[in-house]
Amino acid sequence: MQVLNIADKTFRSRLFLGTGKFGTPQQMEEAVLASQSELVTVALKRVDLTTDSDTLLAHLQHPGVHLLPNTSGARNAREAVFAAQLAREALETNWLKLEIHPDPKYLLPDAIETLKATEELAKLGFVILPYIHADPVLCKQLENAGTAAVMPLGAPIGTNKGLRTFDFLEIIIEQSKVPVIIDAGIGAPSDAAKAMEMGADAVLVNTAIAVAGNPAKMANAFRLAVEAGREAYEAKLGAVLQHAQASSPLTSFLEL
Repeated sequence: MQVLNIADKTFRSRLFLGTGKFGTPQQMEEAVLASQSELVTVALKRVDLTTDSDTLLAHLQHPGVHLLPNTSGARNAREAVFAAQLAREALETNWLKLEIHPDPKYLLPDAIETLKATEELAKLGFVILPYIHADPVLCKQLENAGTAAVMPLGAPIGTNKGLRTFDFLEIIIEQSKVPVIIDAGIGAPSDAAKAMEMGADAVLVNTAIAVAGNPAKMANAFRLAVEAGREAYEAKLGAVLQHAQASSPLTSFLEL
């Protein structure tokens, strides 16, 4: 499987993980290790930035696992930029998953504020991975603003509904010059495999793994699905046809 390059990092795994909703920090740690993910996102609001021994972060200290702080909870560009600066100071990383969702019911991203924050954060030297709706026009605007990748949603956060935005994701993948990471809504390993088969560069999964009966086992299932989907994409899928086409020649061997 080809490696994935984003900004100054190279990833062998194309499965990224969220760290919320796990029953215990130990469950989260086991799932991260089982997934073999190299990039895990952490909500700043869940981290105690006043100490060097935060419980959550202690369970993520493994070789090859990079932290991607996110601005979940930010309601506008001003709050997101402030949170990003705090994260850079506390966690010593300029990587950022930019999340701005003012509506607490559906947690849908604010396109205008996200673009505004991306423009400002790019000037401040951040590597920005914005969480957005599956909007091809916005993706090109973010690309021009200096984003390192785009993270369009498959469905609203935490719903496990899968790739409800399939048609728009296809357009984004076709047009994008930066990596496309499908984020939010992926509810089953088959959703992840489908996203990879269609050409996504990676997927980010949280809820589907965290709320599973066995999170570590589900994380491994997602790892296998992502690898299978990517292998299928690289092998190039056969064309979809409208009419039947025999897989063997229709010869006249039955004719006497």
